[in-house]
Amino acid sequence: MIIGTVDAAAKHEAEYPPVIDEALAFLRSQDFTKLAEGRYYPRGKEHGEEIFADVQRYETKPANECYPEAHKKYADVQFVAAGSEYIGWCPFSPELEEHASYNDVYDITFYERLVPESTIMLKPGSFAVLYPEDVHAPRMATEEGPGRPVTKVVVKISVDLL
Repeated sequence: MIIGTVDAAAKHEAEYPPVIDEALAFLRSQDFTKLAEGRYYPRGKEHGEEIFADVQRYETKPANECYPEAHKKYADVQFVAAGSEYIGWCPFSPELEEHASYNDVYDITFYERLVPESTIMLKPGSFAVLYPEDVHAPRMATEEGPGRPVTKVVVKISVDLL
């Protein structure tokens, strides 16, 4: 996992894999608070299976309603454009108990809980790069409580590009 802000990342691009730099540059290039929800293609639609971005708007939830998830085909770059949330995190481990088995169509496995659990806060301008071995529980409410609006962009990057 990599965490940071897109502004600070712009000063240290040589430290990230090139495709992560590309995703972060895309995130700096748009005002996602003004874009409609939906899918966007940083490299154009013809490369949509390699890298794409989903603009999402939702309200945070209590932590016990946020099932941890992991992916096999894609790494996530989760970027908060407005609002704030906690993301729970743990490394993949045999101690994790599946809540729902792997869904190949959506490239996702859900787990009962994180073992062990850590949390990070994402605020406007911050991001987390989550690799397939990073089990994560997004959308968790902060101390302000559940029901707070968030605008988030999740850039999905094929593991073949890493």
